Amino acid sequence: MELELIRDIFLPTRTLGRLSVNGIHECFICEDVVRKPNATKVFGNTAIPAGRYQIIITLSNRFKRELPILLNVPNFEGIRIHSGNHEGHTEGCLLPGKSRNDSGVLNSVLATNNLILKIKTALDKGNQVWITIKNG
Repeated sequence: MELELIRDIFLPTRTLGRLSVNGIHECFICEDVVRKPNATKVFGNTAIPAGRYQIIITLSNRFKRELPILLNVPNFEGIRIHSGNHEGHTEGCLLPGKSRNDSGVLNSVLATNNLILKIKTALDKGNQVWITIKNG
C-alpha cells in the first residue's frame, strides 16, 4: 500500500498537508513546522524530513495501543500516526483529520481510526506499507 503526503500549507508553527492512499484522498495531516535544509532541528517542534518511509504497526507505550510507526526516519525516533488536532499534540508525528483549518485538523479520532484500519488490513494481507512525504 502506498501513502502519499503532500505538504501544502506552511505556517510559522505548523505544517498542513493532504494524505492519499493508493492515489485516493484519505484525509488531511497536521505536523510540526518544516525547517529549512540544514537548519537546526528543534526537539518536539520539527517536522520529519521529506522522503519515503516504511510503516508498520507496533504497540505504543505512550498511547497504550497499537499505532503505525514510520521506520528509519533520519534523526528522529518514534514517529507515529496518531490522533491530535494541532502541532502541540505532535512532537514530529503525523496527525490525521477529516477536515482542516489554519489551526490544524478536525475530527482526528475518526480519521486516525479509518487510516489505521486500512494500514492494518494491508499489513495483515502480507503487503508492505510505505509513505512518501513531499514538500508542496
